[in-house]
Amino acid sequence: MGRPVTKSELLSAAAENYEEMNKMISSMTEKELSTPFDFPGKKEAHWTRDRNVRDILVHLYEWHVLLLNWVRANQKGEEQTFLPEPYNWKTYGTMNVEFWKKHQGTSLEQAAEMLAGSHQEVMELLETFSNEDLFTKGAFKWVGSSTLGSYFVSNTSSHYAWAMKKLKAHRKNCGRNYKIRYSGSL
Repeated sequence: MGRPVTKSELLSAAAENYEEMNKMISSMTEKELSTPFDFPGKKEAHWTRDRNVRDILVHLYEWHVLLLNWVRANQKGEEQTFLPEPYNWKTYGTMNVEFWKKHQGTSLEQAAEMLAGSHQEVMELLETFSNEDLFTKGAFKWVGSSTLGSYFVSNTSSHYAWAMKKLKAHRKNCGRNYKIRYSGSL
């Protein structure tokens, strides 16, 4: 499946990728869960920022919170940008590092619970919008030149695919392979 372009595709891809990611994590060995990530040669900041499964889960959770806060505030007429001050799309990497620092005391179990809750909230919020609300440019002034659906895609199905890519690479480093069913674009 490619990048979702309808509400039904988005709901399906988000649910499937979330389930697939959780299956991947639950099938990880103790060695895979306890071995720190090591991705030599990878240049993007996220390959060195996230050091374990917990770091991935809290990253996903924090981005869910961004989405939830942004949509809910704007629905109430409180004008808010997606990224909180002082961050923008050029500096959001710094924000991601702050999320990472914030959760160094969070356990893997807590991170999984937090993500399960935020995933459910995002899916419930997603259900409240029509296909047109999600995938028509200009449906909401506060979304700008994009579509609301693209934010939901980026924070669910595509973000889960990103997480599975990292988990798959980690498993390979630990000596195991895992087939990913869906590899949506980011």
